[in-house]
Amino acid sequence: MLVAAAVCPCPPLLVTAVAAGAAPELDPVRDACADVVGVLAAARPDRLVVVGPAGRDASYPEGSRGSFRGFGVALDVRLGQGDGTEARLPAALSVAAWLLDRTGWADAPVEGLGVAEPSTVERCVQVGRTAAASAERVALLVMGDASACRTLKAPGYLDDRAAGFDAEVARALGAADVGALKALDAGLARELQASGRAPWQILAGAAEDAGLAGGLLYDDAPYGVGYLVAAWS
Repeated sequence: MLVAAAVCPCPPLLVTAVAAGAAPELDPVRDACADVVGVLAAARPDRLVVVGPAGRDASYPEGSRGSFRGFGVALDVRLGQGDGTEARLPAALSVAAWLLDRTGWADAPVEGLGVAEPSTVERCVQVGRTAAASAERVALLVMGDASACRTLKAPGYLDDRAAGFDAEVARALGAADVGALKALDAGLARELQASGRAPWQILAGAAEDAGLAGGLLYDDAPYGVGYLVAAWS
C-alpha cells in the first residue's frame, strides 16, 4: 500500500557538480527536494520505488549504477545501498540516486522503474497499482519535469499552452488529485516536452485507494522548464 510519495524534477543541473557555477540558482529546488525525501523517510516505508522517465520501460534493482560523465563531470552514483549491478540507470533515476545519497537515505530498500514516454495512461495506472501492492508500506519518489516551453529560451521554445498545463499539474500535485493526473493529455504533454507525464500517472495509479493528502513545496520555471516539488502523505 502506498503510504507516501514525493515528486521532484529531474534535470541533471539539479546535481551541483553538473550545474557548477550556476548551482546556487537551483538551491531552492534542491532544498525542496530534500524536504520531500524527508517526508518519505518519516513514513517508514518497507520499500521505496523510484520512478522516472526513460528511453524504455525497465526496472533497476538496488545498487544499480548511474553516471554524470556524459555531462562532463566525473561523478558516479548508486541507487540505494546495494553492492552494485551491471544495470545502468537512465538520467532521471541517476538524479534520484544523487538526491537519495545527498539526504543520506538508508530507511528502506530501493528499486528503480524507468517508464518510456509513449506509455498510455492505462499502462501507467496499472504499473502504479502493481508498485503500491508490492509491499505492506510502499513509498514512491517520482521524478519528472513539467513543460519545457515556458519562455523563448526554453528547450522547446515558447508555447502559450505551457503555463496552463503546468498550472494544472501543480494544482493536481498539490491537492493529491488522482483523477486530474489520470486525465492529463499525453499528446499535449509530448508536444510540451513534459517528461513527468507518465511518472505522474504511475503515481495516480499507486495512490488510487491510499487517501493521501498533498502539498506543493516548489513551483517555478528556471530556464523555461517547469519544476514542481510535492509531497503526499
